[in-house]
Amino acid sequence: MRFFQDLSLSAFTAGFVAVLVGFTSSVAIVFQAAQAFGATPAQLTSWIWALGLGMGLCTLLPSLWLRQPVMVAWSTPGAAVLATAGLAGGFSMGEAVGAFMACAALITLAGATGWFERVMNRIPMEIAAALLAGVLARFGIDAFAAAHSALPLVVLMLVAYLLARRRWPRYAVVATLAVGVVYVLASGQLRSGALQLEWARPVFTAPVWSFSAFVSLALPLFVVTMASQNLPGVAVMRATGYPLPVSRLLTMTGLATLLLAPFGAFALNFSAITAAICMGPEAHEDRSKRYTAAASCGLIYIVIGLFGALITGLLTAFPRELVVAIAGLALLGAIANGLATALAHEAHREAALITFLVTLSGVVIAGIGSAFWGVVAGSVALFVQQYGRNRSSS
Repeated sequence: MRFFQDLSLSAFTAGFVAVLVGFTSSVAIVFQAAQAFGATPAQLTSWIWALGLGMGLCTLLPSLWLRQPVMVAWSTPGAAVLATAGLAGGFSMGEAVGAFMACAALITLAGATGWFERVMNRIPMEIAAALLAGVLARFGIDAFAAAHSALPLVVLMLVAYLLARRRWPRYAVVATLAVGVVYVLASGQLRSGALQLEWARPVFTAPVWSFSAFVSLALPLFVVTMASQNLPGVAVMRATGYPLPVSRLLTMTGLATLLLAPFGAFALNFSAITAAICMGPEAHEDRSKRYTAAASCGLIYIVIGLFGALITGLLTAFPRELVVAIAGLALLGAIANGLATALAHEAHREAALITFLVTLSGVVIAGIGSAFWGVVAGSVALFVQQYGRNRSSS
């Protein structure tokens, strides 16, 4: 099979790092969202089952079919919105599932009509690259900020990364992760919780339709998923040069969410942070073979879904500092490339810089994250600049 011929250690490690970063950095928010609707322990496991299988299959199958890295994740800002709105509104799990399905229908409509892709096609490459750099730069900052609480670990991983980049650049992330794990094990920092080796069992919850849940849950979930997840996800595709069929893939995520929503899949969308890990040169020096990193990520997500509680316990056993450090170091190349592309042409440089800074600021307005407002600010700046030039030249 061609996949195994193209697969490399660096590609598989990129897939594992993507899962480690994406899962451990936000699984607590997913748990909070489920508990806000009164989820039982069985339903919590079902949520991980549904999300793991949804992300895994939507990442694995199109990556193998298209021979390009397709990265799908759950909506982290969506989970945060659900956790807050669920507690405030007192909604039942049935009403939440109905809202999940309504949101999925809206995402499917956005993909089937192609309007979202048409909007993205009108955004200049420099703005998209600046958006990517702004989204990823926060992880680079967090990697070094982790030195406040784990200085020896961060310094050791940084030294390992720099030495490996000089001697074995393809395996720099592999070596850095290995050094970090060995240090954590040797220093006794691995948090070993209760591990149970058993299959996750899906729990079906019948949807309950209500107007209040649609307004309070479905619409905010749709808006933040499109603006804070799908928009930067497409920006990563554009910035890394992969001509993926955005509308068809968006439709796929909507249909997958619609099918798995009764079991706890609240929103599946394009990934941005973890996509940059699997689409960058650190995953594979041959860009035509980087799909194996995404496929590896998808396989690991499927395993997470099948084993649920066991894999959750293993992945969350790593210290937070190790996770943020490996994420930031793995994304250095993507951050540099994004900034280089964003600032390459003087005509778009100021607008791109505004996009980068607004995105990096982390500002949230009306519940919508800084990725959306970064694009809005940069696009307005670019329009004003071009309008002024057009008026002066006429």
